[in-house]
Amino acid sequence: MRDTPITFILATAAAAGGLLVPGEARGADGRPAKPNVVLILTDDLGWQDVKCYDIDEASPMETPNLDALAKKGVMFWQGYAPAPTCAPSRCAILSGNHPARAQKTHVVGGAPPRARNRHARMMDPWYSGRMPEDELTLARILRRNGYTTGHSGKWHVAINHNAFPQPGDVGFDFTRSDRGSRGAMKDRLAGFATKAAGDPYRLDANGYPYHQTNEDALTFLRENKGKPFFLYYATWLVHSPIHTRSKERLEKYAKRLGIDPAATPKQDTPGQLNPFYCAMVEELDYYLGILFDYLDETDDPRWPGHKLSENTYLIFTSDNGGMEGGPEERYTDNRPLARGKISAMEGGTRVPLIITGPGIPAGVQTDVMANGLDFYPTILSMTGTPRPKGKNLDGCDLLPLLRKNPADPRLVRHPDGSVRDTMVWHFPHGVALESTIRTGDFKLVRNYDHVGNPSTSGLELFRLYETTGGGQKRADIEEAHNLAEAMPGKTREMNARLTAILNGMNASYPYYNPHCQAPLPHKDEVCIVQSHRRTGRTVEFRFEERGAGVVQADVIYTRNGGARYEEWFRLPAKLHDGNRVTAELPDGTTHYYLNLVDENRFLRSYPEVVPGKNSFAGSALPAEGGSDAGPTAPAKRAKGDRNVPFNRWDTDRDGILTLAEYLAGQTGKNLERRFRNFDKNGDGVVSRKEYVIDSAR
Repeated sequence: MRDTPITFILATAAAAGGLLVPGEARGADGRPAKPNVVLILTDDLGWQDVKCYDIDEASPMETPNLDALAKKGVMFWQGYAPAPTCAPSRCAILSGNHPARAQKTHVVGGAPPRARNRHARMMDPWYSGRMPEDELTLARILRRNGYTTGHSGKWHVAINHNAFPQPGDVGFDFTRSDRGSRGAMKDRLAGFATKAAGDPYRLDANGYPYHQTNEDALTFLRENKGKPFFLYYATWLVHSPIHTRSKERLEKYAKRLGIDPAATPKQDTPGQLNPFYCAMVEELDYYLGILFDYLDETDDPRWPGHKLSENTYLIFTSDNGGMEGGPEERYTDNRPLARGKISAMEGGTRVPLIITGPGIPAGVQTDVMANGLDFYPTILSMTGTPRPKGKNLDGCDLLPLLRKNPADPRLVRHPDGSVRDTMVWHFPHGVALESTIRTGDFKLVRNYDHVGNPSTSGLELFRLYETTGGGQKRADIEEAHNLAEAMPGKTREMNARLTAILNGMNASYPYYNPHCQAPLPHKDEVCIVQSHRRTGRTVEFRFEERGAGVVQADVIYTRNGGARYEEWFRLPAKLHDGNRVTAELPDGTTHYYLNLVDENRFLRSYPEVVPGKNSFAGSALPAEGGSDAGPTAPAKRAKGDRNVPFNRWDTDRDGILTLAEYLAGQTGKNLERRFRNFDKNGDGVVSRKEYVIDSAR
């Protein structure tokens, strides 16, 4: 008699197009205990680019599929990306580590610290070029729990899209990175997709170009629907290049906006007025709609009589805030939020976030703060995957919030049970040079480049919301009203907490540029390196302090100097009494620099970093070949260069001549013009190599 129900169940499953997996754990309703997970990470999609997020001025873009998705689950009004640029957010989501902790705070990375140009007051700190290959990623830990893992689309967790590690190196069973219709166009005003059979972007029945990236995501779903799966779909949309292969959609938005596609608005023109960008957002929505339909319409082989979507969690978000564009073209407008991508202000970090799935109520909107760092612990909880011992996770599990009461912020808790009320962003890069902290209704912005400006402390305090017993009310999400002077106690308190959190993650901070042409307090107090010696793998440097004490020493080294994907790492060096520094070079080191940081945050690099074409090794100290270095000596002079006192002019002995040093060292006519002739790369300083080459002519 016991055989009859089993036979009946198997027959029913077969008739439904599926077969129950023997031994697979199930709920009382027959639901497989291991649900599927689809994580969709869009590229540069702004908070105001999705129609259902419209506040204030209405968006001209159409996103019907995403609007419908929001009605199927929980829509977060205060969802955030881990960082204001792509690579650090991607690494943080996949690893669960905060960008500051991972030393992965911006794109590319893995290079020696250096100033952008002679006008830059500050320079970025060293930051990692990639996510470590041994990282216990979401893909790896889910695979341990019996999941098949897939990736489609953009990767970019290393110094280049194609650099190591690739998805297959960190736990993905399936990976494809075809750009599809997002490949560059020679002319975005011509060469649109057609319905011709041989057109690689052939228009479908609805007039949308064929998009290989979306097809790759669907291929993974089709091939793996019969087992628990995790799909990480990282769209190339809506990142630049700003174009569309759909002439119909371009003309639609050009007409709606009253904009000539040949003369799109420049960056200083506010509003969402770019017809190319609007078409791209609509295309993103359309392609995702195809994926949503597949989940909704496809029978679940593991759960006969049900569709895949019934046992699939879906997370939709963006890697950072909207990219507002460059000087020649505005892409989008994040208003009312301040700024956009490449800034830790609200426009650079606040993003759309929608989560749907089993047990999650439909049509709910919430003001609870959430972050991409929360995805790792949340997906562990969704899939019943044990939290790995010893693994750091900087986010919180959102599943209790999603299932019990999405409006209750007290349900978002740290592992110790404390309620999460604070988030931190760290972006010590570019022109932004910011760290920010949000605690409850308030947000503090710390601007690092403020020394020498008596009118500012570098701190800004904003009250984004006003929370009372009756709920939360919008106050200043524009970050327009700085309350730092009016609320000094609150400002000090939040700044101290920001410092404690960042220092607890061993965050790296930007440095002042000793070669900046503009006046900077303490610039003339920066140390100089007097000598360098290498004996085997041991290196020793001696330096002279010139007013400011040296507080930190690092060796910046590479194991592949001159390679296509040259990558540099940081190693703490040891400071000794008597102004001496020592370090042991790691095995395989090919080149290295010394970095000294003084009490005023000025960085002295030895030798000075002179970027070559795709390489920094040319100006670094070699660690392989030849005899070990003795005390630093003047470079040999080329023929005809016997009477040129380079070393006498180089008063700070850093191997680099500034214009001030050059002018102070001699008298005569046309000295500035002669200096510019020496300065071959136009960076405002003359290296010994540049000078010797020129003077030998």
